[in-house]
Amino acid sequence: MTSYWQLFTVFARMGAVTFGGGYAMLPILQAEVVNKYHWATDEELADYYAVGQCTPGVIAVNTATFIGMKERGILGGIAATLGVIFPSMVIITTIAAFLTNFAHLTIVKDAFSGIRVGVCILIFQAVRKLAKKAIIDKVTFLIFLAVMAVNMLTDISPAWLVVLSGVIGILVHKMGGVQ
Repeated sequence: MTSYWQLFTVFARMGAVTFGGGYAMLPILQAEVVNKYHWATDEELADYYAVGQCTPGVIAVNTATFIGMKERGILGGIAATLGVIFPSMVIITTIAAFLTNFAHLTIVKDAFSGIRVGVCILIFQAVRKLAKKAIIDKVTFLIFLAVMAVNMLTDISPAWLVVLSGVIGILVHKMGGVQ
């Protein structure tokens, strides 16, 4: 059985190396939570991400809470949540104390530019892996294209797009679906 300490430390390690928010954490979550510890399947992780995006708060924190709850109940959710936010609190506090002194340095600006590019690739890989599991038929492919188009062309909140996608999925399933 997964211990509270294990939930805390696994999520703390993820929180310590994730730059760019919840989306950047997705490949690490897949590697640790799905592949290594088998606390969730790819499909469950995608569901946690979708719900995490629709609920108030940070996606990474919400996802950690869901996984911790699944493994060990309320205290497991608390342990995973504290684990994922602890490194950020320490790092942000440290950076805030010193960044104003170093933010103007070219090497610091260059480092952040490189980090952003690396995070983009990690997010792309995570999306590619999730798409393979999520786009399973014509209907899900059409939902994917529609949501992508609406997201690119409007300012509609991604949370509304996720909710709308879920409603469409339910309606199509109730009507017999199209395979």
